Amino acid sequence: MDLLTHINPLYVLSGLAVGVLVGLTGVGGGSLMTPLLVLLFGIHPTTAVGTDLLYASGTKTVGTAVHGFKGTVQWGIVWRLAAGSVPAAALTLWVLAGQEAKHATAVNGVITTALAWALVATAIAMLFRKTIVAFVTRRIGALSPRVTTVLTIVLGAILGALVSLTSVGAGALGMTVLLILYPKTDTARLVGSDIAHAVPLTLIAGIGHWMMGSVDWRLLVSLLCGSIPGIVIGSLLAVRMPDRVLRPILAGTLALVALKMMT
Repeated sequence: MDLLTHINPLYVLSGLAVGVLVGLTGVGGGSLMTPLLVLLFGIHPTTAVGTDLLYASGTKTVGTAVHGFKGTVQWGIVWRLAAGSVPAAALTLWVLAGQEAKHATAVNGVITTALAWALVATAIAMLFRKTIVAFVTRRIGALSPRVTTVLTIVLGAILGALVSLTSVGAGALGMTVLLILYPKTDTARLVGSDIAHAVPLTLIAGIGHWMMGSVDWRLLVSLLCGSIPGIVIGSLLAVRMPDRVLRPILAGTLALVALKMMT
């Protein structure tokens, strides 16, 4: 009850806005929420990342339930991604915890820089996804099942480290590579698999940040109060809003935020 008495309307509105965008586009939760907390509300970067990870875990659990009910989760892909992401997330958090105790200012700078570049990469992936997928697919051709499995695990490891450090990357970046690795798999199944994989990854990374003391529970509750109805609203509006309009707007916003964080 104590948490509910400290709900901040501004955080609720932020969660609502980001939730609507996630519902409309399927990506952008961590990409928008973490820099929003850092730049607009002055939240410490480590706390913003840790809180956003648990926020993402909660919201994407709902998305996973929906995709699981619809049968659009390829669990084999999820397990391969997790085989790389879970150990990588644990290792990243271990290194981060050790450095945080000794060099807090340096860690803060690393997280801010990594977050800015992750936002740039996410914006590029969102804007040029089809071009990137087509270009790489033409160059590498068809991959054997064994190579695909290995590369999926490697992708999971990269996402595990990136998400644990910045809370960004599991959406647009992960989906772009999955489209390259699994060109014959239905896109809806890849989206469902990507969302399902994000749940354990963000939960583990979020718990790690919590143990390091970098989760603000009052902030988390306020964000969830806005994001849950926001995702519902965004999902209902998604059929009326053309993707070709939404993605450039979101990608441009991410690029501007990244530039702001770099200066």
